[in-house]
Amino acid sequence: MEVAAPVHTAPPRIGVAVMVVRDGHVLIGRRLSASHGHDTWQFPGGHLEFGESIAHCALREVAEETGLEAVVTGYGPYTNDIFVDEGKHYVTLFVLATAPVGQPQVMEPEKCAEWRWCAWDALPAPRFLSIEHLLALGYRPPSV
Repeated sequence: MEVAAPVHTAPPRIGVAVMVVRDGHVLIGRRLSASHGHDTWQFPGGHLEFGESIAHCALREVAEETGLEAVVTGYGPYTNDIFVDEGKHYVTLFVLATAPVGQPQVMEPEKCAEWRWCAWDALPAPRFLSIEHLLALGYRPPSV
């Protein structure tokens, strides 16, 4: 599918989204972001930093955002996410993880309103663009 060339010339960024699975549910949070995706639901995650492995980024972001100690269990697909109105382009890499103990905490209240454990077939809406693209692929993580 062709997309009109954006006005902005910044290169795409790499985002890492972590599907933390426990007891058949996935962890999802409601974004509070002034830049893009305000009031949408998204998995823990963030930007891949220079020199960082994808797994390290995933574990770091889960700890920073939820306080949970996660373990990477695998890798999911990627999505190509263009936020036309905001002039942003991300390639989002999905990582599978588990966090067998503890309850998620809102560690960054300026960025996230709440965390919930949800069944895959009952993810709340509105959802962040990368999750919409993931669902459009027909992807379903193992164990949910």
